[in-house]
Amino acid sequence: MSHPAYKRVVLKLSGEALQGKRSHGIDHAVLNSIARQIKEIRSLNVDVAIVLGAGNIFRGQENVDSRGLGMDRSVADYMGMLATVINGLALQDALEKISMPTRVMTAIEMERIAEPYIRRRAVRHLEKGRIVIFVAGTGNPYFTTDTAAALRAMEINADAILKATKVDGVYSDDPFKVKEAKKFIRLKYIDVLKKRLKVMDATAISLCMDNKLPIVVFNLNKEGNIRRVILGEKIGTVVE
Repeated sequence: MSHPAYKRVVLKLSGEALQGKRSHGIDHAVLNSIARQIKEIRSLNVDVAIVLGAGNIFRGQENVDSRGLGMDRSVADYMGMLATVINGLALQDALEKISMPTRVMTAIEMERIAEPYIRRRAVRHLEKGRIVIFVAGTGNPYFTTDTAAALRAMEINADAILKATKVDGVYSDDPFKVKEAKKFIRLKYIDVLKKRLKVMDATAISLCMDNKLPIVVFNLNKEGNIRRVILGEKIGTVVE
């Protein structure tokens, strides 16, 4: 068996990743595929933590002021955080149906459905082989789930963030709209910031840069890609 390139990772999944080809909500075929892939990398003895977005249910930033429902930004962001809990519980259910012990840990306390996030407890769950799903972002408005992924990765001493997307890496432009868009194989953090490339938001990139935490951006839609990234195969884009 090949040796994994990473021993502990944070898998960042957007809400859109869970909706598949649906216009909104959760596609259970996609959810079950993600669960199977996570089980596959756990079999390599890799510690797995997951941070979920909520764009399939509610997008906080798009519902503020003139761009959406006219909501206060804080209110919209808190609603988005609660939507990540729905996604987290759905993924936990899919994982536990294939016999994977899983804990949902939330930055906003709701003890009946999830454990409050405590760093030491999260690390202990990982050490015991449990998959940990972090929900409710950082627990604060004005911070994205990208920033939450970077923060949690640092707190649990992860080796890398695996950013699952709809495309096979980072491009100079949207490859769905611009045929001449150039794919990057490797990028430096500072280049992502200077070129304003849509990898993660600037706060998350800065956190990773300050702590030398690599980010691997890859296509989630091709089943088996999570395992390929874990084994160090040259797919996607590495930001370091």
